[in-house]
Amino acid sequence: MSFARSLITLLLTLVWLPACADSALRIGAERGDLYLPLLQGERVGLVANQTSRVGGQHLIDFLRANKVAIKRIFALEHGVRGDVENGGKVADGVDAPTGLPVVSLYGGHFAPSREDLQDLDWLLFDIQDVGVRFYTYISSLHYLMQACADYSVPLMVLDRPNPNGDYVDGPVLDPKFRSFVGMHPIPLVHGMTVGELARMINGEGWLDGDARCALTVIPAAGYRKGDHYSLPVKPSPNLPNDLSVRLYPSLALFEGTTVSIGRGTRFPFQVVGHPSDTQGELVFVPRSVPGASENPKYRGLEVHGDDLRRADQPSRFTLRYLIDWAGRTGETGPEFFSRASFFDKLAGTDRLRLAVMAGQSEAQIRRSWQADLQHFRQRRKPYLLYRED
Repeated sequence: MSFARSLITLLLTLVWLPACADSALRIGAERGDLYLPLLQGERVGLVANQTSRVGGQHLIDFLRANKVAIKRIFALEHGVRGDVENGGKVADGVDAPTGLPVVSLYGGHFAPSREDLQDLDWLLFDIQDVGVRFYTYISSLHYLMQACADYSVPLMVLDRPNPNGDYVDGPVLDPKFRSFVGMHPIPLVHGMTVGELARMINGEGWLDGDARCALTVIPAAGYRKGDHYSLPVKPSPNLPNDLSVRLYPSLALFEGTTVSIGRGTRFPFQVVGHPSDTQGELVFVPRSVPGASENPKYRGLEVHGDDLRRADQPSRFTLRYLIDWAGRTGETGPEFFSRASFFDKLAGTDRLRLAVMAGQSEAQIRRSWQADLQHFRQRRKPYLLYRED
């Protein structure tokens, strides 16, 4: 990389650009005037999926049209085109529309190797996140930052609004429960964009060996954290609309229980049900859905429960559903938490599960994490790029 471009990168990294200078919202990928000059004549690796778009154009096509030399694409969970189900295998291969080589970073090989990065001048990250700790794109971001730090490749993040970025809530991860579905000591709903979180990972020394990644963030313009942001492209096969994205923090915890949240239906993460329930009015039968839920919980069985699309639902993280259903299935606590270890990894602690089993109220449980939330809010302040009002 030339000295001039290194200097520009450093200035962008230190100054962080005026994120709210424009009144109209423009995501980082749409601010080509800020980052295309840095990529011209450089060899670029791209971390992208179906959400990586510039207006109506995929970022891959936008970059190629602007003479950016993409050497390879790195695929995370759900694949480059977003057609791989939750937890499904993402394989190395070729991106059919472009013929570009694809390197999988999901399914055991979470970080690029030295060979994957050795001929690159930049690694470019543009993935829509949903602002929840266990949504694995931010775990992949961590591994990418580690590799970039280890092998001296600069990372550029094209930032996007967080559709759950208007608040912070939930338990803060206890390091004893660190896993790929929770790598950082942040709340379940952290209220940060990917760019802000990348800055925090760097600044707090969360990379191994206290490493630092050469990081450039291209922020969104005209964005404030309280703004409603409707995702133009579904971020993964089982989050098809805004409601599912807003309910996701509350309902994903059921993945560690015997309760279905509608995988294998047309309305995943918008319903709650169990075969033994007698209170709910909704009836649904989960089916195999290729690319989304090929083996959903209770496949082919009649499930009874609640339709969360038909009533005013909390627009923020709540324990209301979890506490309610812990008493509706007719199961004891240990039976209800059928995947207790996984539930604790999602929650980032075993205290939530134990509190529900002990019959504590939502108010009691919430009080237990308020001090940690206050500490986190203070800790994240130096890394924020967008106004909170």
